[in-house]
Parts: sequence; structure tokens; C-alpha cells
Amino acid sequence: MQEIRNSDIGPTPLECPTEAPPTTGGRSILSRFGKAGLTTAVILCVATTLVHVLLVFLHVAPTNTLSKRYSPLINAWVYPFFEQNWRLFAPDPDSVNRQILARTAHTGSGGSSQVSDWFDLTAVDDAAVEHDPFPSHTAQNMLRRAWTSYVDTHGSDDKAHTERALMMQKYLSNIAAQRVAGRRAGTFDFIQLRVVTRPIAASGPVAGDRPPTPTENRLLPWWKVTPDGN
Repeated sequence: MQEIRNSDIGPTPLECPTEAPPTTGGRSILSRFGKAGLTTAVILCVATTLVHVLLVFLHVAPTNTLSKRYSPLINAWVYPFFEQNWRLFAPDPDSVNRQILARTAHTGSGGSSQVSDWFDLTAVDDAAVEHDPFPSHTAQNMLRRAWTSYVDTHGSDDKAHTERALMMQKYLSNIAAQRVAGRRAGTFDFIQLRVVTRPIAASGPVAGDRPPTPTENRLLPWWKVTPDGN
């Protein structure tokens, strides 16, 4: 835009200052903050991954100076979600199949008790894992590890002699109660578990058509629970 101004030699155009371009300072600051945040997030993810791999490696590796020195830190990180049921260079896979069943009981107002049929908790977990390329930790390990921890703390007498044993008993009963309540209608006050342990049958013609004979058929006592597992 020009402005005409009179002079001795005639009108001369007077140039007006051009409009300043819009500032981009704010956008640049936001962009720098965004890049810094993304870089920080990537660094944290990489660092967390490296720490996780290191701690799990020390957990599965043979006992050494580092694993002994940092045992509390390793256990705090690994248990209960990243536990490995094997040892590096010496795997120890399960050699038996365990079938965990549960039944419930409800005491009516008149004092009579109603006992349900057995409910196969293991079959529910197996169905959730089968044909699933990414099965959940809950379906794969929760019930199995709860039973293993219960056996480790109770032995064969089913009596809780320590606080940890009592905690594992409560943990196992809560899992069973939640699984039953999610699949069956009605209320119940008590739950009982039965665990059938069978050796894994050999493959091929040696196995035959007969199912393996149970090596243990363990019946646990009745435990008082609430249907929501609390």
C-alpha cells in the first residue's frame, strides 16, 4: 500500500511499513517441549526394558554374587508378575498335570446346607488359553501358581503355621471364589477345593489309550469365603 505525498517535483509515493509476519515463537517452544518429552519417554522405556531384562536374567541364572547381593530387589521386581518357573541352563518344566476343582456350600436360614456340584476351575483356564495367541497371565499362571505357593507353605497337613501360609490360603480361596462366582449364579458361604494330580503321559504308542492314573487326589478342608473373594 502506498501513500501519495506532494513535493516540489511532484507527488511521490510514500511506502508504508509492511505488516510483520505472525510470530512463531510459541509454536517453536511447544515443538521443543514435545520433542524433549518424546525423547525422555523413549529413554525411560529403553532404561526400563534393560533393567527388566537384567533382573529377570539374574532371577533365572545360577546363584552368583550379584543375585545374592541384590536378592531383595530382584524378588520385589520379579514376583508375582514376572516369575519364571525354570532356571537358566537347567529348565525344570512341570512333569504333571493338575486339575483343580471347587464346590461351594450355602447355609440357609433354617440351618440346612446346600452343596453344589464340582466346578472345574482348570478347564476354564485351559479354554481361555486354547487358540489364543496372546493368553493372559491370569488364565495361564494365577491359579497354578497360587496352588504351588499353597503347597510350599502348607505341606500336606493343610494347616497354616505361619502368616505367609495363612496369606496363601486366603489368596487361593479368593481366586477360587471369584472364578466360581463369575460362572455360577447364587450365593455361597464356604468353598472346598479338590486337586487331582496326574503324570504327563508319554507320547506315541507307549502311552496307549488309557489316561494316566492319578498320583494324588487331594481334598482340602472347607473355607469360609465371600462370593466376591474379599
